[in-house]
Amino acid sequence: MTRAPAGQPSIRGRAVKLLARREHSRNELCQKLSLFGSLEEINAVLDQLEQTGLLSDARMADAYVRGHAARFGAAKLRQSLRSKGINGELIEASLAQEGLDDELQRARALLRHKYGSQPGAVLDVREVARRARYLKSHGFSSEIIRKLLTAPEDE
Repeated sequence: MTRAPAGQPSIRGRAVKLLARREHSRNELCQKLSLFGSLEEINAVLDQLEQTGLLSDARMADAYVRGHAARFGAAKLRQSLRSKGINGELIEASLAQEGLDDELQRARALLRHKYGSQPGAVLDVREVARRARYLKSHGFSSEIIRKLLTAPEDE
């Protein structure tokens, strides 16, 4: 492993600094550190960080789901974690652990936050479409959107 020039943080130092800010996946760290060393050097540092428990894809996935579940549906959470290099088994375990069973309640809360509560208000077609697009862009399924926008809020 090559040493960093005087005054420059080492690859390990950079990785620890990034991990101190927030959890990262191995893939994210590898990409962020790619400018500062060879792939072999980076992988050696990441292996060492995993062995010491400083780097964990499972912990990163759990933290991501916990932090974003209120704003996003399961589909968006899955896609985001996949883009960060988390494997499917860890994604499903994190989603199951967080108990995201009640997508309808989370979608309803998101709509209330965005548009306010309008008890008994009849929405025109354009407003329903706008709200449906908003929920779809946040990763909620068409079934959830349909239930939410066609059923009374009491259900």
